[in-house]
Amino acid sequence: METLILGWYVLVETHSVLLLTLFASLQHVGTLIAPMFGVMGDRLGHRNVLCAMRAFYAMLAAILAIFIFTGTLTPVYALISAGLLGLVRPSDIGMRAALVGDTMPSRQMVGAMSIQRTTQDSAKVVGALTGAGLVAILGMGPAYIVVAALYGLSVLLTLKAGSVRAMTHPKTASAFERPSPWRDLREGIAYVRHTPTLLAVMCLAFLLNLTAFPIFNGLLPYVAKEVYGTDRVGLGYMAAGAALGALMGSIALTRHGSSIRPGRVMVAGGVIWYALLLVFAQVEQRTAGIAVLMVAGFAQSLSQVPMSALLLRTSGDPFRGRVMGIRMLAIYGNMPGLLLAGPLITNFGYRSTASLYCAIGLAFAVLIAWHWRAHLWLRDAAANTR
Repeated sequence: METLILGWYVLVETHSVLLLTLFASLQHVGTLIAPMFGVMGDRLGHRNVLCAMRAFYAMLAAILAIFIFTGTLTPVYALISAGLLGLVRPSDIGMRAALVGDTMPSRQMVGAMSIQRTTQDSAKVVGALTGAGLVAILGMGPAYIVVAALYGLSVLLTLKAGSVRAMTHPKTASAFERPSPWRDLREGIAYVRHTPTLLAVMCLAFLLNLTAFPIFNGLLPYVAKEVYGTDRVGLGYMAAGAALGALMGSIALTRHGSSIRPGRVMVAGGVIWYALLLVFAQVEQRTAGIAVLMVAGFAQSLSQVPMSALLLRTSGDPFRGRVMGIRMLAIYGNMPGLLLAGPLITNFGYRSTASLYCAIGLAFAVLIAWHWRAHLWLRDAAANTR
């Protein structure tokens, strides 16, 4: 809801695709510090860190609501809010996944992550529709009150999730050496670097965030306004269509997750996602575009759910928070992807830019699968264990 409301506000107030891409990219600025949230989660408890993060969201939303009601909100304040929120929110996905990893056995990880993903995707469907509807009916101020209230509710619900304390792990340093978050982070990075399956998944995650997510998420307001000539309600339908497709993919994986080969499904899902986004870039009619977005959302789930399950299943308990924090670092690919998209669209048009992104993504996804085929694609690889 919040991303949809503010993204449309920035585009309408500034009439600038460059500022829209800046707004979208600012929401990912915190990916650079996401590994430290993983370190804090391993040290303080994933639940405690997640509660603090969501309390911060509620505070920012309340401040923005005050700006709206007092008539002092400007695009600059919206961008500042996006930047502050972007320092923290990219780590939310990693902390949620770590909580799932704390509570579920390895053999049920794909199904568990699928269920977790269904809550995320269903919220996107409802949020896209109600966010646009609330603004159209009640105005931006009351809609933001709802956003702040939902953030507050999320804090209360998170208090019931997972373990309150951090897990205890064997010490890796001398008993006389002071614990250092930076040493913990270096150990996590080294662990990923020397585990081929984790390194391959991280590279694919960065590629998808660099070239696929900007088209699938960040540029939707531009497509809605400039390509389809629709308003915020039409944008809501587009976002809801993409999320509905992802929800159907997640539901399918909850039923059949234990019978798939995660490594192969992750790679194939990513390739199909790129192909469908390439089709979406050529569609000029909104209804057909929403239909393509739904199928693309389904393919996105086939890629993203096994990816998260592989990371949790491959990483050892002492490193789970740090591995998921480093996974969030891959989201940083959104930022250069979105910032480059702005001037490229201005000079060459949306269709050419989106097609270029998809072509680059397809080429490198195949290259990653080939380079790490022994760890991702071969039938007897650990990543393909059912």
